[in-house]
Amino acid sequence: MEAVDSYFIDNSKIKDVKELKDDNVSGKTIYEVLRIIQGKPLFLENHLSRMENSFKLINLEYCLDVYKIKRDIQNLVKANDKLEGNIKITYNVKEMILRIFFIKHSYPSDDMYKNGVKTILYFGERENPNAKIVNLDFREKVNKKIKENHTYEAILVDRNGYITEGSKSNIFMLKDNILLTSPIKAVLPGITRGEIIDLAIENGIKVQEINYKYSDIDKLDGMFISGTSPKILPINQVDSIKIPNNEIISKLIKYYNDKINNYIKSN
Repeated sequence: MEAVDSYFIDNSKIKDVKELKDDNVSGKTIYEVLRIIQGKPLFLENHLSRMENSFKLINLEYCLDVYKIKRDIQNLVKANDKLEGNIKITYNVKEMILRIFFIKHSYPSDDMYKNGVKTILYFGERENPNAKIVNLDFREKVNKKIKENHTYEAILVDRNGYITEGSKSNIFMLKDNILLTSPIKAVLPGITRGEIIDLAIENGIKVQEINYKYSDIDKLDGMFISGTSPKILPINQVDSIKIPNNEIISKLIKYYNDKINNYIKSN
């Protein structure tokens, strides 16, 4: 079972997590994962906006109440007396069930932020990259490869040989002081990804959305992962290719952490 801690939310009702025998109920499930810091859901508005977009991409009318979800998250945090962690919001289209619960999380160590992490290439594509919809079969296959290779993340490569995203993250690259990332149509529009692009532009770092061949990874000046749990995490290796450190990544880490602190203070 994916849910952890004592309680979860089921259509705005607080229930014992033991009642949640299987949080992967039948039918198509739209979901979001967000981070709780100091009891507050980070960038909640952006997550719910993306959830609304996922509804549109499968031709469904958005039926969720933003204010109710905010209240549900507050009740979940209070019921579990938990101020830090990751939560998952799921909406089962067939059964019209909205569930919110804490899930296991793994945040990078200080050493990982300082020295970077190893990754592998995985040749495969998600069916609908813009929509955040549960696809257990694809995730299990990728996770198996990550585990077998003792790496942090898998970088997806599409049928044309272009880098798209990570299996559970977005990927950024640096070349000649320019921040590169895949075109939005080819990837999940990550919340952290959007914040990073905005911060880069605000601080005079040029950004380009381009199709970048995996065979040219050795020509890059730096790479990093972005996402809810890792935030901004440097990559030091892709398969057998060593990736250099880059001072622009260090600057972006500082800018992003400052953005988080300001968000928490203002909410």
